[in-house]
Amino acid sequence: MTTVFAVSGKGGVGKTTMSSLVVKYLVEAGRKPLLAVDADSNSNLDLALGVKLAKTIGGVREDMSVQTQKGTLPAGIAKQDILEMQIEQALVETPDFDLISMGRPEGPGCYCAINNMLRVFLDRLNKSYETVVVDNEAGMEHLSRRTTRGIDVMFIVSDPSVRGLATAMRIRDLAVEMEIGVGSFKLVVSRVRGELAATLADEIAGLDIEFAGVIPDDPDVATFDEEGRPLIELGEDSAARAAVSRIMDSVLEGAKG
Repeated sequence: MTTVFAVSGKGGVGKTTMSSLVVKYLVEAGRKPLLAVDADSNSNLDLALGVKLAKTIGGVREDMSVQTQKGTLPAGIAKQDILEMQIEQALVETPDFDLISMGRPEGPGCYCAINNMLRVFLDRLNKSYETVVVDNEAGMEHLSRRTTRGIDVMFIVSDPSVRGLATAMRIRDLAVEMEIGVGSFKLVVSRVRGELAATLADEIAGLDIEFAGVIPDDPDVATFDEEGRPLIELGEDSAARAAVSRIMDSVLEGAKG
């Protein structure tokens, strides 16, 4: 059975940092086969994971839509088969994990039929992996389009601010309203400097969501970003890496119980 972890939150809170470190944790835990999905239209999970993208799902969808309109699709081959072949080419394979990127959102025109084919194929693709990690689009757009379904654990990442927490709760509420199918929601507060402020800790304690922990503002992450180095290569002395490991230890231990 496939276990799906998703990471959501508003832009700039460190979703991709957490997603890449969750992938690193799972690789080291031997959770293979493992699929990483970049569902952010501003794709950069590939950079954090140190792999190179050739294609995205958005590009495949756009190309197929154009070919359909022009009547240039290969004759004698079903559209679903063509779509699946092109998506297979967009899948980046490494010894430790595979990566697929959703890419840019839809342009003008109707994508309904293609999107339906995509959902069928991606659902089947997910089932080929023991574990899937999804780096979600900033905000709530992906939830309103219902392109993220069947999630075991959704981490909602917030910055250390009351407004950030309010946004996190709106994301949780919309996911429930849209019946996304989330097993459990976990709140993570990222980029924390020093101790969590008492007023913020009190605010978190009053929220109707499980608090998974904090990720400190790690200077190693900033250095890696500045130098263009993959975050998955952060060493054991990285405070962010250690924090994500503690969060994942707790989540997986809770799942056993």
